[in-house]
Amino acid sequence: MTWHWSGLILFSLTLLPAGLIMVTGRVPERPRTRLVPAPPRAWAVLALYAAAPLNAIPRLAGASPAIASAATATAGVVTATGCGVAAIALHRAAGAAS
Repeated sequence: MTWHWSGLILFSLTLLPAGLIMVTGRVPERPRTRLVPAPPRAWAVLALYAAAPLNAIPRLAGASPAIASAATATAGVVTATGCGVAAIALHRAAGAAS
């Protein structure tokens, strides 16, 4: 259980604020050039963050193994979607730069 709490705290302190800042468009000017387009990347970061609560909360709540497995499978789908959105945003940014 310690690893679940540690992972949830770590991801909540790193990915959640970064994703929320990028979604609201409050990215500082210096990293803004590297993060264009910011909104798709922000949604990708938030999707990657969503894997932490989806994996940790059912286990910390003592849910049945079937519910924990379903939450883990959902986390995998959300993470794969986030990776896909990040890859598409990177591809579009590279195409716009050239």
